[in-house]
Parts: sequence; structure tokens; C-alpha cells
Amino acid sequence: MYYASPLLMRLGVAHAFSTRLGGRSAEPFDSMNLGNPNGCAIQDDYENIWANYRVLQEACGLGGRILARVHQVHGAAVVMDRPGVAFDTSQQADVIVSTDREKAISVRVADCVPVLLASGDGRVVSAVHAGWRGTVAGAVLRAIETMRGEGATDIVAAIGPGISSEAFEVGPEVVDAFREAFGDAQVLAPNAAGRHRIDISLALQQQLASAGIKAEQTDTTDRCTFRDAGEFYSHRRDKGVTGRMAALISAV
Repeated sequence: MYYASPLLMRLGVAHAFSTRLGGRSAEPFDSMNLGNPNGCAIQDDYENIWANYRVLQEACGLGGRILARVHQVHGAAVVMDRPGVAFDTSQQADVIVSTDREKAISVRVADCVPVLLASGDGRVVSAVHAGWRGTVAGAVLRAIETMRGEGATDIVAAIGPGISSEAFEVGPEVVDAFREAFGDAQVLAPNAAGRHRIDISLALQQQLASAGIKAEQTDTTDRCTFRDAGEFYSHRRDKGVTGRMAALISAV
């Protein structure tokens, strides 16, 4: 089981936002696990992870394409994937931009928000890993800037499932970072205890709008990785002992 964006589907761009359903991994990674938690003594077998990727790629129309992933560091660095060039999976970044139809680019999440982008002709695509740090750093804005540098026009965006504002209560250091980046916008919501919740999806929508991506060019979702435990892994809910979903996309 995976989710797809109607906007990207209309462009004929193969892609997927995975769930935890339909794979072969055992508890606590059951079952479509696509990555291991960092610094955790409990790990999934990588044979399961690669088998799960193959199942997902076949299901969403990306079967047989080379998988391009990066070492995610919660920032806004961009790496480029070009046709005929081997992709270095050890690169540290949170944004991949691709013009290569032979590869499927992918980012992994377990509460952070995945964003997939495509030019109107589908020839330039991007996958973005946007946690709160990456959002404040402008990862999605860097993706758009890089795509336009590759000739992308009429960009459409799909914001995938992540932790919702109702589940994402944060401390003062995160509030300060968002206030600096967004002002006192609706992305910050105080609660009765005097703490704040952050709406990463809304913050990303505001950044997309500021870059000229209109609301009708942006797909969103009401799914929450923390709340919807039957569908998603959640680092926060499961206290770090959990699997990873992925967002995949490929140029046409």
C-alpha cells in the first residue's frame, strides 16, 4: 500500500509515498520497512529492506530503476542526479534533484515530511526530506531553485504524510527557529500548557507559495504518521525503535 499524488499522476510521473504495509520485515519493523533507525541497538535485516524497496518500486511503476538515496542530515543541501553518471549514495544531503529517467530518487522519513516535485513536462524531479530543521533551512526552496536552474517550469508539488501539528509539541528552541523563519504565522499554535505545536506541512505550503507554486499546483494530505499507527512508522510515537517510510520519484 502506498499513496500517490493526483497532480503527479496527471503528469505521468511515477512516484510513491510508502506506508508500513505490504512488506516482509518482522516486528518492530513490520512490515514495509525501508530503513534502519540511527543509533538504535535493534535493527532490521538489510535483505528485508532491499526486498521491500523492490516490491514498492514494482508496485508504483519504478521497477528495475536504480535506487538513488543519500545520507540525510536534516539540512538543505542539494545533490544532483544526471543521466549516465553513477550516483554516490554516501553523499550528505536532504534534497535530490534528478533528470535521469533510469534512476528512482528517494528520501526516507518516520515523522519528517517528504515532498516530491516535478516540472510540468516531468523531465526534472526532486525528492525532499523536510523535518523541522530542513524546513527552517529552506530545503524545499533549494529544491525549486535547483530545478529551475535545470530548466524546470510549471512545477507541481506533493507534500506527503508526516507528523501533524496536533502531535508535534516542541520546545522553545524550535519555536524560536520557526519565528525567525516564518514570523508569528499560523505554523505556530500555542496550547494550554504554554508550549507550542508546529505545523510543518503548512510551513512547507507557505514556502511553496512564496516560490510561486500556487495552491492548485500543490497536493497535501490529512494523514499523520504519529496518529495513524496502523499505516505509518513514527520516531516520536515509537521512541526511536521504528522503521522508515520512503518517498520515491523518477523523471519521465
